[in-house]
Amino acid sequence: MNNFHLSGYIPGAIGKITELHARYYHQHWNFGVFFESKVASGLSDFLSRSESSQDGFWIAAADDGNIIGSVAIDGSRAAQDGAKLRWFIVAPQYQGSGIGKILIQTALDFCRTCGFRRVHLSTFAGLDAARHLYEKNGFKLCEEFEGDQWGPVVKEQIFELLFP
Repeated sequence: MNNFHLSGYIPGAIGKITELHARYYHQHWNFGVFFESKVASGLSDFLSRSESSQDGFWIAAADDGNIIGSVAIDGSRAAQDGAKLRWFIVAPQYQGSGIGKILIQTALDFCRTCGFRRVHLSTFAGLDAARHLYEKNGFKLCEEFEGDQWGPVVKEQIFELLFP
């Protein structure tokens, strides 16, 4: 798929990325307002405090400017805990097009450039396409437990990637 481009923050990104998450996770997992507000507040807080030397944020936008995907690297605790991959999503109609692969590669290239030794992410069981991308890029499942940080109780998973 060549009808998109990557960029950093653009006006409306917080709302659109929140909407992508809220619609997808409501349709497929019955997540509600708790999840949507958590995405919105977390992304808003991150973008308000992000520093380009340690934090990365990328959106995929279609040629018409519509935001169709995103990913972020939160490096604020990289020295202590590793960087955190967050807000990875691709609009359903673009899944399988290679956009997710490019977003993940861009985020991991940023981690390598910053010299981060570890990057981790929190997700939950059942997101098989995303898990495939994570594992294809070297992430390993390191923890699994029942939890409700997303709202409903799900089997939460922690993946990590260690850089040499």
